[in-house]
Amino acid sequence: MDEIVSSKSKVVSERPTREEAEEAVKVLIRWAGDDVTRPGLVGTPDRVCRAFEEYYKGYREDPYELLSRTFDETDGYDEMVVLTNISFDSHCEHHLAPIIGKAHVAYLPESKVVGISKLARLVDIYGKRMQIQEKMTSQIANTLQSVLEPKGVAVVIEAAHECMTTRGVYKPGVKMVTSRMLGAFREDGATRREFLSMVKCII
Repeated sequence: MDEIVSSKSKVVSERPTREEAEEAVKVLIRWAGDDVTRPGLVGTPDRVCRAFEEYYKGYREDPYELLSRTFDETDGYDEMVVLTNISFDSHCEHHLAPIIGKAHVAYLPESKVVGISKLARLVDIYGKRMQIQEKMTSQIANTLQSVLEPKGVAVVIEAAHECMTTRGVYKPGVKMVTSRMLGAFREDGATRREFLSMVKCII
């Protein structure tokens, strides 16, 4: 049994064996119309499984534990903490197609701050799961709000979705922008505008 982290709680799920996963990849290759025994594809099931371990490693990491170490010696710092252009890659839960984008994350401390690398890692934890962008945006913001209890949190994500650039409607160059504003960023227009001017996003 492997623990798979889902949002705040840990949900234990029965995970297939590696052998079962590789057999499933072989089935999909055959279904696509190719021969799994030809030289170029013999090692593909193993490579795909190893890639999946990398693509979806966020299920095996706990975002709340990541943020558990905080600091309160800030000499009264009470302005925004903003990290912009956090690159990430994810996969859409509908087609398993790549989502490539950037996240901009900010919070207004009440008393606790966290190491800035943790903000980037938080984006990666939620990115390395099967996602839709709206949910990922909310998860990042809600987790920061829950753990740090700041005066406010703001998250903006802009990303290209290959499920609509390489299939379906075939619209290359299109980006989706989502935002989640909590606390002061939602209630105070000046605070929100200051953040958006920093990330150069127009919502």
